[in-house]
Amino acid sequence: MALTHEPTAPYHSAQDALRVLEGVARHSTGVTDVELARHTGLGAQRLTSLLRMLRREGYVEQTIDGAYVTGAALSRLGSAQSHEQALREQLQRTLDRLRDSVGAAVYISRYIDGEVRVTQCAASALAPAVHEWVDFRSAAHASAVGKSLLGQLDVNGRRDHLARYKMARLTSRTITSEKVLLSRLDAHPPTVPVLDLQEYAVGTVCAAVPITAGSSVGCLALSLPVQHAHRLRQAAERLNRGAAPVVLSLTI
Repeated sequence: MALTHEPTAPYHSAQDALRVLEGVARHSTGVTDVELARHTGLGAQRLTSLLRMLRREGYVEQTIDGAYVTGAALSRLGSAQSHEQALREQLQRTLDRLRDSVGAAVYISRYIDGEVRVTQCAASALAPAVHEWVDFRSAAHASAVGKSLLGQLDVNGRRDHLARYKMARLTSRTITSEKVLLSRLDAHPPTVPVLDLQEYAVGTVCAAVPITAGSSVGCLALSLPVQHAHRLRQAAERLNRGAAPVVLSLTI
């Protein structure tokens, strides 16, 4: 199965953040932002933004004299013995912050062994998760999550998935034509969030953005009650801007 997705802005931000992290890690006693700028070649504004994100995520810490050192989150992820659990906990903290920032339930989904899997979710009473009334694995044609993941596969990968799962009509808005769906996936720019306007479930709207980490196919998504549909595009753009920490955690 070949992939068609191009690296998006969160991917490039994560790559820049990795360069900063590598610069910090090389200096066990601390490194200044001036030295980091020289080592990484990043501009002052860009570097300041990345350092702010890395501090918020716990990957770096700032000493009393202003130097930067590696943080507790990086140490936890660096332990091979507990990496998987540490990664899950780190991602959950990031998702919780994103949920509160965008004011919507937030999800990480991956395409694993030919299946759509929602691997983590951050929801609350004020940001309820979508009711999974039809298994997401069989609803890729109707959900923002599914369409984002399918959009990152090549044509053969998409056709293989759709051959295994009938495109059932879940609501009056669901696309049930394979030709129409494939055409829309082909035409959709990778940098633009995929939307689900009550195609999966009446009363819920969703958006998803791709997250590129190595050769894996994944996406970050959000859902809102339909009465908040007017916030969907703005929330999706904010989600996309906030996706870099998720990509970074999956890359380390």
